[in-house]
Amino acid sequence: MSDYAGKKIVLYFYPKDDTPGCTIEGVDFNNLKPQFDSNNTVVLGVSRDNVKSHCKFIDKFGFRFDLLSDENEELCKLFDVIKEKNMYGKISMGIERSTFIIDENGKLAKEYRKVKAVGHAQEVLDYVKSM
Repeated sequence: MSDYAGKKIVLYFYPKDDTPGCTIEGVDFNNLKPQFDSNNTVVLGVSRDNVKSHCKFIDKFGFRFDLLSDENEELCKLFDVIKEKNMYGKISMGIERSTFIIDENGKLAKEYRKVKAVGHAQEVLDYVKSM
């Protein structure tokens, strides 16, 4: 956090690298990166994927922001984003797509839970601009 002192942070949690919804969300945040930059805001994506997977995902789509690997789920647990999921009748624990906006003073300003990927990055940018 000290690396981003004086900046707003968009911390978005997503289930898995290079899957349809996660790709849509990542590409949208990437396309809006110049506008986040001009609003003194850093975008960081978080999933349980390893660093190698993140590097492939970043390279494939040309992301210009960092993805954080949380294989041990420390950050996921801190933000309470690990939830029970039901996919075609199979129950598992996974990341619920969620986004947190942290203000320049390191305080949580806004949270979004059960996010739908399409249009979410723009919604977050609109909120950041209003801060």
